[in-house]
Amino acid sequence: MIFSAFPALAEQLSGRVVGIHDGDTITVLTVDKRSVRTRLVEIDAPESGQPYGIRAKRALSGLVFDKQVIVEVSGIDRYGRTLGRLFHDGMDVNAEMVRLGYAWVYRRYAADETLFDLEEAARAAKRGLWSLPLRDQVPPWEWRRKSPARTR
Repeated sequence: MIFSAFPALAEQLSGRVVGIHDGDTITVLTVDKRSVRTRLVEIDAPESGQPYGIRAKRALSGLVFDKQVIVEVSGIDRYGRTLGRLFHDGMDVNAEMVRLGYAWVYRRYAADETLFDLEEAARAAKRGLWSLPLRDQVPPWEWRRKSPARTR
């Protein structure tokens, strides 16, 4: 999924969030007026048609829509989206989505071990999607595999 198109020193983008596509994808209007579709790395939020998908999108919107953010860019994915860690007012938004129970740690791509602790705490507290019945707690990567018409 990750294609490195950036040098060893990670690029940082700053700008205003002008679009929320789902619980892990946004559009940032940079200070130099570029529109950059950005996928939050290391997390995977429920898809729109999946239980908690709309709530995850709303949660991300509440955290960052129309706000100034910094994206620590780590690459480009196969869909052409910029991959990055999102920060607003010092808050790690990727981690916050997991902490609040609106996203899973994306095991296949996760490097930040603290995300796993945040997910476990959210699960134990039954926050967000962890309040759903077990049958509805399907990680998005499994849901997409079972529902090919509903992929990104």
